[in-house]
Amino acid sequence: MNTKAYRPAGTQDPASWDMVGALNLSKQLTTGRVLAELAEEGHDDLMVLTADLGRPTQVKVFGDKYPDRYFNFGIAERNMIGASAGLATTGWKPVISNYSFFLALMGVENIRNDICYPNLPVRMVGTHSGIAMGFYGTSHHCNEDIGALRTLANLTLMAPCDGNAIAAALRGTIKHEGPIYFRVGRGREAVVYEEPPSWKIGGSNVICEGSDATLLAIGNLVKAGLDAQKLLGSAGIRLKVVDCYSIRPIDKQRILTEAAAHSVLFSAEEHNVTGGFGAAVAEVLAEAGTSTKLIKIGMPDQYSILGPPLHLYRHYGMDGEGVAKVIRNSLR
Repeated sequence: MNTKAYRPAGTQDPASWDMVGALNLSKQLTTGRVLAELAEEGHDDLMVLTADLGRPTQVKVFGDKYPDRYFNFGIAERNMIGASAGLATTGWKPVISNYSFFLALMGVENIRNDICYPNLPVRMVGTHSGIAMGFYGTSHHCNEDIGALRTLANLTLMAPCDGNAIAAALRGTIKHEGPIYFRVGRGREAVVYEEPPSWKIGGSNVICEGSDATLLAIGNLVKAGLDAQKLLGSAGIRLKVVDCYSIRPIDKQRILTEAAAHSVLFSAEEHNVTGGFGAAVAEVLAEAGTSTKLIKIGMPDQYSILGPPLHLYRHYGMDGEGVAKVIRNSLR
């Protein structure tokens, strides 16, 4: 892996893996700001909960403005999930913001039994998903949350790819009466949307057009897809990139439309390729009886090595060059 761009922690370099020294770089974690705006607009039923991660997940912004509607549970994630369910039964609209591993994987039993089973309007924002925690290791990486959560009845599962997408997701689903899990990154992703995009449950957005191949991507891999589109364009390959932000329910019509136009489709995700977004796409293709081949780009079925996130993305082929290489080789 190339380490020339790497500098020690505390230098505020975007490639730094240091979390504490780089909190002010997490510009794309807009959850706290957007929730504060919604509260100012009259949504008096919003309540924000976190488990000692108000600053890293950027929801302390809400807590500073509305301290009576902001609760820090310490490292008691399951208690937090249970409390959110209780609040929802009394008319509040709780929003949990926490690292995805500690929320989705540690808390899956409570999410299932306390929130999804009674179909309560709890919003869960799982940040630092995938391998975004870099050197913090397997205990903080989260490459399995889609696979764990997309089998839970009543749960809507979405993956906003940047700060404007998070804003659109929170605003666009504010009236939804069931539970939603938003899977987001570490807040230092490149901007994809210059303004909040159109957003609906079960939807997707075409980011750029192309007639030679289609990449169905979520989260951080949307930007990687755009980078790949530029690289492939120089070789005469025109790539369409689709942000399939709604994972459950998934945009079946979009998938089948693209399948009808190509003999091979590509999916991309910062998640284990087993059981994740690509698997959901494969289910749609198989159930419809299509002959279109699917090539899944993402984490191999293994635990990640440790290192700075940007280096890990390159190592596992989840950057623009890696995505472009897979597509180029598959179209030969």
